[in-house]
Amino acid sequence: MRMMLTAKLHRVRLTRVDRDYEGSIAVDRLLLDEAGILEYEMVHVWNVTNGERLQTYAIAAPAGSGEICLNGAAAHKGNPDDIVIIAAFSPMEEGRARTHRPKVIYVDSGNRLRREAGNWAGGNGKEEGAAGRF
Repeated sequence: MRMMLTAKLHRVRLTRVDRDYEGSIAVDRLLLDEAGILEYEMVHVWNVTNGERLQTYAIAAPAGSGEICLNGAAAHKGNPDDIVIIAAFSPMEEGRARTHRPKVIYVDSGNRLRREAGNWAGGNGKEEGAAGRF
């Protein structure tokens, strides 16, 4: 059994933090759906701006809002306008893992869907769309 990346929201922007909420990361429902991340699914959050890394669970923010909000204790790990990566992983049998490709979602500066890279490893082993291109 291998633990494989299944979905990634690449370089989304935190829109707010709420230290008084009980926990989680709120993500625009459209982005969750596009990535295939379920509400209450465990996700990793990697803060590109400050290097913080954490695990929490995803909850849905209003569809089309562009909202990405760290809640509760996790809110101490970021600030509005920080760039973060949100990733989900799943265990897979060896055979499936060898052919699996994660779903990678790219957004614009307002956290609106830009494009999807269903097979981001491509033929060259490098991720499509370097950060500076979007």
